[in-house]
Amino acid sequence: MIITGTFIDEISHDIPHQNWGPKEWEKDFQFMKAAGIDTVIVIRCGYRKFLTYPSDYLMSKYNCYRPPIDLIALYLKLAEQYGMNLYFGLYDSGEYWDTGNLQSEIDINYFVIDEVWKKYGHHKAFKGWYLSTEISRKTKGAINAFNSLGEMCKNISGQLPVFISPWIDGKKAVLAASGSLTKEDAISIKEHEDEWDEIFDGIHQNIDAVAFQDGHIDFHELEHFFTINKKLADKYGLSCWTNAESFDRDMPIKFLPIKFEKLKLKLEAAAKSGYDKAITFEFSHFMSPQSSYIQAHHLFNRYMEYKNAF
Repeated sequence: MIITGTFIDEISHDIPHQNWGPKEWEKDFQFMKAAGIDTVIVIRCGYRKFLTYPSDYLMSKYNCYRPPIDLIALYLKLAEQYGMNLYFGLYDSGEYWDTGNLQSEIDINYFVIDEVWKKYGHHKAFKGWYLSTEISRKTKGAINAFNSLGEMCKNISGQLPVFISPWIDGKKAVLAASGSLTKEDAISIKEHEDEWDEIFDGIHQNIDAVAFQDGHIDFHELEHFFTINKKLADKYGLSCWTNAESFDRDMPIKFLPIKFEKLKLKLEAAAKSGYDKAITFEFSHFMSPQSSYIQAHHLFNRYMEYKNAF
């Protein structure tokens, strides 16, 4: 299983910013291309008051900060230059994380989707949408939120594909700010299957692909959960991707590039389960030869050896 897509995490809250400009970003697109990546996903176009593009709506309505550069325009230009598809991630107001209310994300993104499509929809690299709201369980309001947002995206863009990347509520599903690495109340495989059967049943008409994050369960559990994910995706006509996390959740320092052996185990489990595509969170910090983490430089070398062996 080869990684052919990566998130771009320019607006983050728990990973150090690398302070790249256009030259560094172009160099990274070159590295991505060399690694076989054909899809880049902006994980979110904004988070709270920080934005990737100068949104008139968000700056005037919510007093968001004007970004020093229009990164969406830059990413689209680079994606076109290097023959990649770009998926646009919606805005995350932070309201859901603070209150559990998903309705505000629907209301705000109704205007963001319209603004973004008018501003960038003409670019040939604009190939789809990513719903940046992340869930793991049968969350209150999630089916309505995914349905509503997916339908908005599709209707305005001529039915471009929409995907989501939930996490599995396994033993490693702890808050980034937590001092713990694991928890006791992990979901069972049966609970996971039942809950996501219900969620997929409610959203499959407006969602095209699902990319479960793979880092919240133990390595011996991968095949069991992956088999369920693929079975459910097939049942509802969804493409089944894996979000192969290239950072390590087993280390007390959050977050460092993953040990290559662990990444290989996860990719092999996805291949064995017949997944359709592998994406990662995320290349620039954890796999790039120009990452601020020197371990990422070596992970790139090990991954390229693995890739080129096929």
